[in-house]
Amino acid sequence: MKKFLSIVLALVMVLSLAACGGSEDGSSAAADTTAADSQADTEAPSESAATSDFKAGFICLHDEQSTYDLNFINAAKEACENLGVAYVIKTGIDESEQCLAAAEELVEDEGCTYIFADSFGHEPYIMQAAQEYPDVQFVHATGTHAHNAGIANFHNAFAAIYEGRYLAGVAAGLKLNEMIAAGTITADQAKVGYVGAYNYAEVMSGYTSWFLGVRSQCPTATMEVSYTSSWYDEAAEYETAKALISGGCVLISQHADSMGAPRACEENNVPNVSYNGSTVSVGPNTFIISSRINWVPFFEYSITATMNGEAFDADWTGTIATGSVEVTEVNEAAAAEGTQAKLDEVKAAFEAGTLHVFDTKTFTVGGSELTSYLADVDDDGTFTGETEVVSDGYFHESEYRSAPYFNLLIDGITELGN
Repeated sequence: MKKFLSIVLALVMVLSLAACGGSEDGSSAAADTTAADSQADTEAPSESAATSDFKAGFICLHDEQSTYDLNFINAAKEACENLGVAYVIKTGIDESEQCLAAAEELVEDEGCTYIFADSFGHEPYIMQAAQEYPDVQFVHATGTHAHNAGIANFHNAFAAIYEGRYLAGVAAGLKLNEMIAAGTITADQAKVGYVGAYNYAEVMSGYTSWFLGVRSQCPTATMEVSYTSSWYDEAAEYETAKALISGGCVLISQHADSMGAPRACEENNVPNVSYNGSTVSVGPNTFIISSRINWVPFFEYSITATMNGEAFDADWTGTIATGSVEVTEVNEAAAAEGTQAKLDEVKAAFEAGTLHVFDTKTFTVGGSELTSYLADVDDDGTFTGETEVVSDGYFHESEYRSAPYFNLLIDGITELGN
């Protein structure tokens, strides 16, 4: 990635205060150049002038109501407007043959020569489309196959979001300490809750890195995780958060894509750390901070390469240094005093390479320090680990492929299931 750092650092990047990457109300940062934007099943694209004939297509699992998809949508618009290229965004595209059909429509009907899909289950269909259209570049987020698939026009991309999660966890740990100092809870009552979508490595990596951030400030913290079995289900996320709160969790975070958990926290006056962007609009008194991936640097890098007929990474991992991992502005109404100063200190340690999220001295698995682990990096369908990922005293997450592969249940975390 170092060879692209000079490119990425030159990009103009806008820090998000919103649910996933635009202004606080979720709107995109509008530039003078507009392009095509479509709902998959509701309206046709409305085209307007762009500075080139190039067109990019984007496939999203949900629409702007999902914080996850909104983060991609805003980044796609910003990057394309910055580059002066037209774009088409298809939303509500299932992880099914509908994805392949959407990709084919983007190529054949819209003339797109760059296509990006945002959900894990889109990958097999995007791989198939890449083989059907070898002159079109296909990119997929959170996927696991591009690094060894041998398909020249198929790419995966993700970011070291575990660093952002850790930072958000630091803010949560400071809040727990404030609550302990105020007598609101005792040290042994510092139990946090986590609303997860599925027990996939991406979710486990995220909640573990967040918990390690919490524990770095509040060593007595424990965590319970409950899954909704859906990436986006506002009612389920709301009820799951309420159940965690009823079970004694005094602070809630999430890897789920709606406002359900933040709303439950606000109603119950429980501090909340969200994901993919600020949820202060529904939690003005309880929202502390959020982490997110800023996709603008990657979109500008990969679209520019496609426009120029240049090769780009088959498997790309963004970092804090590339501007791809961010946290929102701290909500001072809910955060502990001194939170921003501590976050600045921890971020500087990440940038200096002196801090590693999965430092094996900071956690145990089954009561023992982790000294070796074979991760299923190649994901060949056998669910068998083949790549040693523990060395130099830490678990090397997202270094051997962009998609997370940390899937260990560490001590201090309890999974409750659905």
